[in-house]
Amino acid sequence: MSWKLIIPAGAAAGAVGMTLMRVEESRRSDCGFLGITFPWEKSSAGSRKYIFGGNWKCNGDVASVDKLVGTLGKCGPIPAHVEVMVAPPFLHVPIVSGTIRKDVAVGGQNVSLFPNGARTGETSAAMLKDIGASWVIVGHSERREGFGMAGESSELVALKTKVAVSGGLSVMACVGEKLEERDAGKTLEVCYEQLAPLANKLSEDDWAKVVIAYEPVWAIGTGRTATPEQAQEVHKALREWLASNVSAKVAAETRIVYGGSMKGSNAPDLLKQPDIDGGLIGGASLKAEFFDIINAAPAK
Repeated sequence: MSWKLIIPAGAAAGAVGMTLMRVEESRRSDCGFLGITFPWEKSSAGSRKYIFGGNWKCNGDVASVDKLVGTLGKCGPIPAHVEVMVAPPFLHVPIVSGTIRKDVAVGGQNVSLFPNGARTGETSAAMLKDIGASWVIVGHSERREGFGMAGESSELVALKTKVAVSGGLSVMACVGEKLEERDAGKTLEVCYEQLAPLANKLSEDDWAKVVIAYEPVWAIGTGRTATPEQAQEVHKALREWLASNVSAKVAAETRIVYGGSMKGSNAPDLLKQPDIDGGLIGGASLKAEFFDIINAAPAK
C-alpha cells in the first residue's frame, strides 16, 4: 500500500485542494513514493480502449476484398481491451460491412462537407451511415497534400470532422508533420496548428467520438518509422495541448493513435508507450499482419 498525490484539474502543484489518496500501487518519482498524477495522464485514464484502424486506401477489387475479409475472419479473437475498424474504398464499404466479422467496424476514408444534394462526386455522412459505415478517416496526410493538386486545409478538416460527428459517425482525425518540418524543429508547431481548428469547431461532447491519429508524413509508406520514444514525445505533447486548449477530461479520454508505418515488428514497442492508444495502419492492414499489430496491444 502506498500514497499518491492527486491534483484536481486546473490546479497547480502546491495549490489548495490537493489531497493524498491511498492507492494499491504508485509509480515512483523524484519525490520518492509520492507520484504526482496529472488529470490527463494514462494512470488516471486506464479505461482508454486501444483502437486500430485499417486504412485500405485505393486498393483492391471485389475479389481481393472478399479474400481479405475472409483472411481477417480467420485471425482469432480480438482482445477485449481493443477496438478495430477498417476503412475500405467507398465502393467496397457495403460489401465489407455486410461480410466482415461482427467485432470489426467499417469506416470511410473521407466524407463530404455537405449533406445530400446537387453535389456531384460527393459522399455525405448520411450516405456512409446508410451503407454500413460507423467511422470515417478525416485529414489524412495524402488528402492534406492533395496528390499534387490543392489539398485540404486544417480548417476544412475540422469542418468535416464536425459534420461527421454531427451525422453520427466516429472520426479518426489525422495530424502530422513532413520531413522538412521535423528537420526544422517544427513538429509540435505543425501539429498544434492542425489541432487548433478542431478545438474551435468541436464541443466537449463531440470529442467523445474523435480519435487523433498522429502520422509523421515522412514515415508513411517509406518503411521508416519514428522511434517509440519519438512517437511518445509527440503523443504526450498532443495530450498536454488538449488539456490546455480543450479540457483535462478530453485530454484524459481522447485516444491518440500512431499512424507512421506501424507493423507487426515494431508494434509491441510502440504500444508500450503510455500515450499511444493504438494505430492507423496502412499496408499492414491489407494482410493477416494486421492482427499481429492488434494482438501486440498490452493488456490493461
